[in-house]
Amino acid sequence: MSPRTEVSGSATARTLSVLRRIPPGIWALGLVSMLMDVSSEMIHALLPVYLVSVLGVSAIAVGLIEGIAESTAAITKVFSGALSDWLGRRKLLVAIGYGLAAFTKPVFPLAGTVGWVITARFVDRIGKGIRGAPRDALIADLAPAALRGASFGLRQSLDTAGAFLGPALAIALMWLTADNIPLVFWFAVLPAFAAFALVVFGVHDVPGDREMRRVRAPLSRAGLARLPPLYWGVVAIAAVFTLARFSEAFLVLRAQELGLALALIPLVLVVMNVVYALSSYPIGVLADRFDRGTLLALGVVVLVLSDVALAFVGGLAGLALGVVLWGLHMGMTQGLLAALVADAAPANLRGTAYGLFNLVSGLALLAASVVAGGLWDA
Repeated sequence: MSPRTEVSGSATARTLSVLRRIPPGIWALGLVSMLMDVSSEMIHALLPVYLVSVLGVSAIAVGLIEGIAESTAAITKVFSGALSDWLGRRKLLVAIGYGLAAFTKPVFPLAGTVGWVITARFVDRIGKGIRGAPRDALIADLAPAALRGASFGLRQSLDTAGAFLGPALAIALMWLTADNIPLVFWFAVLPAFAAFALVVFGVHDVPGDREMRRVRAPLSRAGLARLPPLYWGVVAIAAVFTLARFSEAFLVLRAQELGLALALIPLVLVVMNVVYALSSYPIGVLADRFDRGTLLALGVVVLVLSDVALAFVGGLAGLALGVVLWGLHMGMTQGLLAALVADAAPANLRGTAYGLFNLVSGLALLAASVVAGGLWDA
């Protein structure tokens, strides 16, 4: 056996060993994320078409619905994270968030007017906002410090797997059902309720005295003052980092500009998400062994290389290289940033910390996408 083969085998064995040591609760939360993403993306992939072609909604209204829904989710995360710190419990809010998402899914195939769709989408995103920060805080609570990077990487990998499995299933079901969108929406109900059941029966708070974990006023000036400078540094880095990129929608626009066949354009996001899913967990394992700041800096380099490939390497080869590097950049940074927040924030303020982190990152991404859109149209 060659030295290279031995090194490769050793790395694989180490990766599998780490997987076995990740707590069951984190596996459960990862599978929950994957199942709910499968459900949500099955609907999200077809919802704009359904709104425009079946319910007669304008494209501007579709954009407004999505914008309001996502903004609501970002704002809700701040308060749900702080509430989980105040309660000293994470699972309750995680279950409520996934429960709201699951119980809104049947509304989509039943909706006869746009009002019902807007209501369902709005409640679904509120559910996402409620569960987001408490879920990340619960992962940080459950993960041993030496496995924190791997734990967040695993959840990110499973979550992203759902993001490309959902549209793939939607495409297959549209073919099997002769483009029956409401029937596809009914199929999407199944993984949503499976996710909710797994939260209820497979996820538990960290044992211990709840009163000792409670924070009386996490969003007060005194509460926020307990978040150390290191945490605010991570938030600032994430904001600057996010400003340097833009929505993945522009990858689709670039593909269209380069003349990729319309039927193949969805493959852009599929490829990006496959690379994202496959890279998140191995990068998380590396983050537990090497300096996280160095890995994050390498993620910035990969982002720059992706932008260069998309802008200056001609043809579909440049597009393919840029998309693959984009997915790798996401895999190198998203779980790593979540682990850095867990490292920096006090344990009983992690919900608040993740809520604020998600809000700032969301606003930065919105700003970056607006600027990118302006430059695109210029």
